[in-house]
Amino acid sequence: RIHSTGAITQDDIRQLYSVWKPVCQGCHGNTKDSPNCFCGLIPTTGGARKTGLWQKNGEHVGSLGPDPSKDLRASTETPAGLTNLGATCYANSILQCLYMNTSFRSGIFSLEPDILKKQPVLDQLARLFAQLHSSKMAFIDSAPFIKTLELDNGVQQDSHEFLTLFLSLLERSLSYSKVTVAKTIVQDLFRGSVSHVTRCSSCGRDSEASSKMEDFYELELNIKGLSNLEESLDDYLSVEALNGENQYSCESCQKRVDATRCIKLRSLPPVVNFQLKRYVFLPKTTTKKKISSSFSFPGQLDMGKRLSDPSSNYIYDLAAILIHKGSAANSGHYVAHIKDESNGHWWEFDDECVSSLGFHPFGEKPGKSSDKADQKSEGTSTEGSVANGNNSSHHEAALTSNMGEMFSSTDAYMLMYKRSSKDENGIKSNNIVEASNSSLPRHLMDEIDALNASCVNECGEYLSKKDNLLASIQERRQEVKSVITEAPATPDDDSYFWISLDWLRQWADNATPPS
Repeated sequence: RIHSTGAITQDDIRQLYSVWKPVCQGCHGNTKDSPNCFCGLIPTTGGARKTGLWQKNGEHVGSLGPDPSKDLRASTETPAGLTNLGATCYANSILQCLYMNTSFRSGIFSLEPDILKKQPVLDQLARLFAQLHSSKMAFIDSAPFIKTLELDNGVQQDSHEFLTLFLSLLERSLSYSKVTVAKTIVQDLFRGSVSHVTRCSSCGRDSEASSKMEDFYELELNIKGLSNLEESLDDYLSVEALNGENQYSCESCQKRVDATRCIKLRSLPPVVNFQLKRYVFLPKTTTKKKISSSFSFPGQLDMGKRLSDPSSNYIYDLAAILIHKGSAANSGHYVAHIKDESNGHWWEFDDECVSSLGFHPFGEKPGKSSDKADQKSEGTSTEGSVANGNNSSHHEAALTSNMGEMFSSTDAYMLMYKRSSKDENGIKSNNIVEASNSSLPRHLMDEIDALNASCVNECGEYLSKKDNLLASIQERRQEVKSVITEAPATPDDDSYFWISLDWLRQWADNATPPS
């Protein structure tokens, strides 16, 4: 008809372009043969899309970057972690062991500001400890400290070697301090003495060198073929026979004679570090092999009977366990399980992540092995509380049962025991520095207050940006819904405009609408 007459009426337009069709009410897609279908331009109620205006709110918020408030710790009662700069877990674990020792921490906090200015390592250590103590952050950047020590953060090192060298460095640096407790804090806490005694089997006299005292800061114990700490200590203090080609040249007898040789423990420090020799040297391959056998150790240890002059005043409590995960000597990963001295609560320090273990050093429920990879040691007890140890009865049970409690691990690399018994003067030697002195000095507190204020401001700015973004997203969504609801023209209305569907989709799906 149109071709024959050449005339087009409004009714023809309505018919040809389906304008007559009623406004669509909720079909599943966008009907192509109806110009009055606005369905599918926005998601259904509760729906979301992968991109654009209608993606989940979390995706929109993600565009602001990481939320700094997620890096905050709930309170300073929860320990903070340390960042791993690549392969610095060995240093992080040792630093946490030292920090969690309140006497050592207090000694560092008592250092004079002018000494800190002259000793960069002490300065960075004090700053690091201050942040671990009072920072609002859940983990602390260890980069300034690692840089000061000039460590290669891409090379894994042995934690035992690091501790030995670090304590030696600290001892030299602290010697310049005039604060008594700080000046000798390393020696006062970690230094004991031994002597190597050689005794003639003929005359019964000891060699002149036997009276010489040698300092130790840790005891290195064999574990190959040995199953527990008592056996390793027996091996360390065992008597060796010198005979045959190994006869001893006695000064008194003036000839080579049979003799015995052994190590005598002369004095013990408040904190005893046991280095477990997990690695054996293989001459054929010139490499080290890890001993992965299970090794048991007690929650409480009597070292008084091991002294050359036995005493009943040397009872030690397990304070920390350094764990090496992996099979190779120069790789793997170090974590530390450390007990909070104030409440007996155990924590796992795994670089940035710090996890509660309750009142059991391995966080296991009663009756389970103390290390998931181990079998339960024969005749041992594992009476510990469950990981969430807030119940006071669990706390008491863990403390009272600790005397006979044994733990085992295939990866324990260093054991740290802290003296709990009183000395001859009735003073607890594990409190070299009173806990009350462990609060931050003013010069460190001011710095931490400034860092915390900056942290709070950063969190506030992020929250403000987040609120503004979500408000604008909500406002824009309401605008789109409103326009799409009002936009359809009724079939009887001749006053309407045609809009490209592609443009309309783009307009309805953008947080910032196109012009």
